[in-house]
Amino acid sequence: MNQARSRGPFRTAVSLLLVLGSAALLGSPSTAAPPEAPPRPLSQLFDNRGIGTGARGGGADLDGHGRALSAEALRDAGWSPGAGLTVVGAPLRLPASPPGSPDNVRADGQRVSVTGRGDALAFLVTATGGRAPGRGTVEYADGRRSSYQLEAPDWRTGTLATSAVVLPRVSTPEGPMKARARLYVVTVPLSYDAPVRAVTLPRDPVGPASLHVFALGVRPRASGWTGSWSAATAARMRVGPWQDPTLRLVVRPSVGGERVRLRFDNTFAASPVRLGRVSVAVREKGATARGKPVPLRFGGHRGVTLAAGAQVRSDPLPFRVEAGTDLLVSVSLPGRVASLPVRTAAKQPGYVADAAGNRTGSRGGAGFAEALDYWPLLTGLDVAGGPGSVVALGDSTTTGAKTRTGADERWTDVLAARLRSQDAVPRYGVLNQALTANRLLADRYPGAGEDEDTSGVRLAHRLDRDLFAQTSARTALVYLGLNDVRWGSSAAEVRTALAEVARRARARGVRVLAATLTPCGGGSRCTPAVEERRQAVNAWLRAGGGGFDAVVDFDHVVRDPERPGRLLPAYDSGDHLHPSAEALARMAGAVDLGALRPR
Repeated sequence: MNQARSRGPFRTAVSLLLVLGSAALLGSPSTAAPPEAPPRPLSQLFDNRGIGTGARGGGADLDGHGRALSAEALRDAGWSPGAGLTVVGAPLRLPASPPGSPDNVRADGQRVSVTGRGDALAFLVTATGGRAPGRGTVEYADGRRSSYQLEAPDWRTGTLATSAVVLPRVSTPEGPMKARARLYVVTVPLSYDAPVRAVTLPRDPVGPASLHVFALGVRPRASGWTGSWSAATAARMRVGPWQDPTLRLVVRPSVGGERVRLRFDNTFAASPVRLGRVSVAVREKGATARGKPVPLRFGGHRGVTLAAGAQVRSDPLPFRVEAGTDLLVSVSLPGRVASLPVRTAAKQPGYVADAAGNRTGSRGGAGFAEALDYWPLLTGLDVAGGPGSVVALGDSTTTGAKTRTGADERWTDVLAARLRSQDAVPRYGVLNQALTANRLLADRYPGAGEDEDTSGVRLAHRLDRDLFAQTSARTALVYLGLNDVRWGSSAAEVRTALAEVARRARARGVRVLAATLTPCGGGSRCTPAVEERRQAVNAWLRAGGGGFDAVVDFDHVVRDPERPGRLLPAYDSGDHLHPSAEALARMAGAVDLGALRPR
């Protein structure tokens, strides 16, 4: 009897476990995970109206206080409802919501159906209530998943330097308010080379901040193309003013090919710009073409309107490009032109035929009288095929300060010539994305408006546009930091900024090299304290600091062995800061070509 009594509770417990186990196997509602909601198009998830129409915004309320983006200001910038725009290489479709309907979604874990295959996801976003960071998930067609981290700056107080478009006014119930409003295009890398199926948006941030998503797209890989020439946009500055001008710009390709396409960027602009006609020709001399210029088209059209902050590529053109042979790119701009996005210190002559109308088909150089020392609008030239490109990120030493105009004596020019003359590694294109006086730690140009300071925004703020979105960018070589230590930044601050560049490049699958900082003793602001900071940065780089794939010792090949804080006299351009053309050639020779092989 005692044994029977002792087995009773045991049998009861076993029976209970069997029942619970059966329920679990049968998918009891009390234990099964809730099924995921099926992904839906972004427009079907819109739950907020953030774009206001009319003088009082028509009831739109982006920030919870009745304030909203102005639909009229967006149209003035070329951002019309339903328009397709390309920003940092990513195609995006603007909301086409009916009047009075929601036009964005406040991110809170929604699953969005997305199709496409590429290297990055691009989000058209802004935040209200402060910056809005968050984590989300990407789902691929083959079943794999990866996580991403996204952060949107605030629409009123966030940095101008990374904004896609800046609007001059805000809609309120009391009427338009003169205040800058920002929209951002933020990209995050894709982890797998597979088509994207869906994206889970980040959960709503803790606190008052809200992340607003207006559009979402996949940036395609630039397969089948190699970047042959490029120029980073430094700022928007006053030009002319001109009336119906034709610009004729000189570019030198680093690699050749049988087909070509051009890229134009309206970065930092406040309004659209119309490219009336565009042509390309081999340069004979000055502004004269060797043969009749060949017209390019954009989506089959002879001209194109480029929205503020957007970019456009021409249709591929059968046109033989010879590496190292100058080309003339001619662009007609209808109407009055008073400001343009530019890259200054071109070290190539450029020409303008003012009040002449469309002269893109003219072979002769007569009438192209005004000389330019900058590249407006034109930011890239690609050739079909090839192994991809090496991108140089730097300051005035890399733009070729103190070299002769038209002589192509930059260290990047010499590196491109070295690559063309060998067969040990692929003959990569070389893209010079340097900006005079550029820095790691400070925005010299604020990111909006006309400005005479054309030193650009800090590298971290232009990295996506000037490296990751470049055509077939495989490897980056970073030579920056000397301006920072000259203007008071500590060695630790420079090291941190460089390490962040290396981390972001590795996350995007880009091989990244760093160059040591060249000496500047005797030059402007190059005090003993600056020299100490420069040496500390270089010692850190040589010891493997920052996690770069390789280090190029520019300092070692140009310094004076007797006075290592100074340039060798034969390598001094005269200002004790910028290396001479001979020194730049030595720097190019210090690059181990094998270290340029991509990941």
